[in-house]
Amino acid sequence: MKIDFLSDVSCPWCVIGLKALEQAIAQLGDAVTTEIHFQPFELNPQMPAQGQDITEHLAEKYGATPEQSEQTRAMIRARGEEVGFSFALDKRSRIYNTFDAHRLLHWAEQEGRQLALKHALFKAYFSAGENPGAHEVLVRIAGEVGLDAARAQEILSSDAYAEDVRKQQRYYLEQGINAVPAVIVNGRHLIQGGQPAKVFEQALRQIAADG
Repeated sequence: MKIDFLSDVSCPWCVIGLKALEQAIAQLGDAVTTEIHFQPFELNPQMPAQGQDITEHLAEKYGATPEQSEQTRAMIRARGEEVGFSFALDKRSRIYNTFDAHRLLHWAEQEGRQLALKHALFKAYFSAGENPGAHEVLVRIAGEVGLDAARAQEILSSDAYAEDVRKQQRYYLEQGINAVPAVIVNGRHLIQGGQPAKVFEQALRQIAADG
């Protein structure tokens, strides 16, 4: 069962969705064999490198008041606890450009370390408040998950994989995907949003039963 997981490393619901999906897969045990491929989706492709204050950004993009933003953060923290992820959202004061993180994830898939890198990027941003677009952060994390840090630096210092990432993003936008997380199973079945593990488990069981 091939699972394409469309997400951005600055999307909290993508963390929740991934952790819930992994829990669902664990519940399925030997009933299905799965392979997850992370596909790029930028929530804020025009974001400058220095980023933007998150409260300001949420107000501009969604019209959210500080009170609404805090309610959303409380919901995210609660859902995070349910799936075993610690959101330290007080440390996350800015939204950053994530294009280079997606380039590194594209390379990491070829090296068999994409899942490890994805988890590490989520943790760096949402638990430690680090900038997932900063090259020094990306190179360090690449090394920590077993990738060649020198090669990661080479990639980031060039435009390597830039067109690959843009091509994938265009493809999924043309398929009508305009929000993440979006989970596409076997290229046909779409599960949208950061669903609970039970929803993912039921969907995967049904897809497997349908062949």
